[in-house]
Amino acid sequence: MITSKLPNVGITIFTQMSQLAAQTGALNLSQGFPDFDAPRALCDAVGRHISNGHNQYSPMTGLPVLRQQVAAKIARSYGVQVDVDTEVTVTPGATEAIFCAIQAVIHSGDEVIVFDPAYDSYEPSVELAGGRCVHVQLGLNDFSIDFDKLAQALSPRTRMIILNSPHNPSGALISRAELDQLAALIRDRDIYVISDEVYEHLVYDGVPHVSVLAHEELYQRAFVVSSFGKTYHVTGWKTGYVVAPPALTAELRKVHQYVNFCGVTPLQYALADFMAEHPEHVEELPGFYQAKRDLFCDLLAPSRFSFTRVSGTYFQLVDYSQIRPDLNDVEMALWMTREHGVASIPISVFYQTPPEGQRLIRLCFAKREETLREAAEKLCVI
Repeated sequence: MITSKLPNVGITIFTQMSQLAAQTGALNLSQGFPDFDAPRALCDAVGRHISNGHNQYSPMTGLPVLRQQVAAKIARSYGVQVDVDTEVTVTPGATEAIFCAIQAVIHSGDEVIVFDPAYDSYEPSVELAGGRCVHVQLGLNDFSIDFDKLAQALSPRTRMIILNSPHNPSGALISRAELDQLAALIRDRDIYVISDEVYEHLVYDGVPHVSVLAHEELYQRAFVVSSFGKTYHVTGWKTGYVVAPPALTAELRKVHQYVNFCGVTPLQYALADFMAEHPEHVEELPGFYQAKRDLFCDLLAPSRFSFTRVSGTYFQLVDYSQIRPDLNDVEMALWMTREHGVASIPISVFYQTPPEGQRLIRLCFAKREETLREAAEKLCVI
């Protein structure tokens, strides 16, 4: 008989909704991936490096040339210098980076604070390390941190706090003032921070992303995680990176080398080439996705959904209270997929205890214009 180490975990909602979309022929606005191509120069570079024989193991820490490009991007974006050898590690996806960071410092009985709604990979990773998640609910309207609740949740066993900004699923952003408040709250405590910043370049309306990398005090205890997949429209490449102070990086690498050892070599070479040749890509990304957000929201304006335009990520939350208040969000997502041909993600799956009466679903707008127009047309007749 098998005694599961994750008895409460099944197939993720993302897999379920994508499978249902495929079965029903629905437009898939559930799982967060683009339906348009990555930059041609980036894709061409992969073939070039495969042909040039770059097909063997890369260094465990990632190709030096890619780590150098990451450090250069961080310097341009946040005015911070990081050491490419002792602070930057390339990983096979941001999820692996988060997993390894948790395994590196969480021991049996430790507590990890997560903010609900929280991305679904956090808690299983904590449980596999022998820890326990303590859930603190974000504000119902603006998804901001309630620092009174956070202070009450801290205990002598608290060993880590996981931040996520821009926040999936809400799109909310953390401010510098909030990071200062967090730093003051944990200043005299032995608490680490994971800052999940995979959507760092998907921020809108001229508001800058506030990174833990640029917060000198918090960075000294932090693992900052990002994603090439989200930034360069290549989610299927499963390539990310984590930046941390040397002592934390050393502990993370001890785990990483036994989980996956290294990332995919030709993809790393291709990314390094593209980042060096096209630094403007990152600068243009907010405008690129803001145009998609605005188009989608403009198209949804005549619908019976209510919403506030998101500040970050490529997800738009919509409230369906005026349409089918009799359905919870899981039921609504299934009904919309089967009856109206648009797949979404219910927000309750991101909570330990979903708020009573919340009627929110998440729609991905990282899609071609024709996909967004077709989806909006379907949604406006519900």
